Amino acid sequence: MVKLSVIVPFYNVQQYAPDTLKSLRANTREDFEFIFVDDCSTDETPDILARAERELAGVVHVRHKKNGGLATARNTGIDKARGEYLTFLDGDDWLAPDYFPRLLAAIEELGCDFVRTDHVVCTAKARSIARVPQGRRGVVLNPRDAILPADRSTSVDYAYAWAGIYHRRLVDRGLLHFTDGLRTAEDRPWIWKLHREAESFATVGLLGVFYRRGVASSLTQIGDVRQLDFIRAFDQVIEETAADRDADKLLPKAVRTYCAIMAHHLGSIERFEPAVARKLRSLSSAALKRMPQDVLAEVMDSMDPQRASRLRRLRRRPTSARTVAA
Repeated sequence: MVKLSVIVPFYNVQQYAPDTLKSLRANTREDFEFIFVDDCSTDETPDILARAERELAGVVHVRHKKNGGLATARNTGIDKARGEYLTFLDGDDWLAPDYFPRLLAAIEELGCDFVRTDHVVCTAKARSIARVPQGRRGVVLNPRDAILPADRSTSVDYAYAWAGIYHRRLVDRGLLHFTDGLRTAEDRPWIWKLHREAESFATVGLLGVFYRRGVASSLTQIGDVRQLDFIRAFDQVIEETAADRDADKLLPKAVRTYCAIMAHHLGSIERFEPAVARKLRSLSSAALKRMPQDVLAEVMDSMDPQRASRLRRLRRRPTSARTVAA
């Protein structure tokens, strides 16, 4: 029986994939499988993965004929996974030796639906630790109780799928798949759904994932239209949260987070191509009009004046029917 399925999407990461694969070799076990999803890479990544398939035990190698993005690649891996537990790694990140066995031991001891972990942020040669914003460690909690408060960073803001491990029952309940086709912010609807609908989770102070930040090919570094998928991602968060039994309590958090991300992108709009910048403004204006207006007004009143002013201007901007439909 496969105990752990590790899902690793790769796309044009020839420079970093060897480090990723080397770290996986230091995390093997006879009951582990490694599902490599090559999302139609056009560089040397396919050759690197073909060699790794011969050298690393437990590899399942899948190649997409068309690039579908990270969410779609992860879903392919989930559908292929046979393990009792699942976890993720991105193709340009790496692990400490024996991290996965320790992560598996943590969730088996706690017996919960999912476990979240801290990680190491790597920017060039600099290293820093990113902590799960949850004070209680090593105890099983109700995920719903960790969504609030609205005005502080909480577990739903720590939206890194690879910073944790997940029991197969979440797949069976339809809670682990990502929204197909999202190119960015794919973790946001996913983490909100987990916290609203899963039954139990825990946070542990286990460091072992090294997150490579500032990669030139990363979407967070590229100002093209794919970045605008955050709007579709957060529209989904708002829609699903509005249908929740605790919508009156949870919507202020969802709207506040949406506005903060929107203001962030608008505040660095110069990095976008001109046509994309115009689309960002128009789509953001339409999105503000779709939000629950009473909740939005309260959220903007509580934001800092600069960001609130930026959003209020967009909120007043006329929006065409075509933009609203987009």
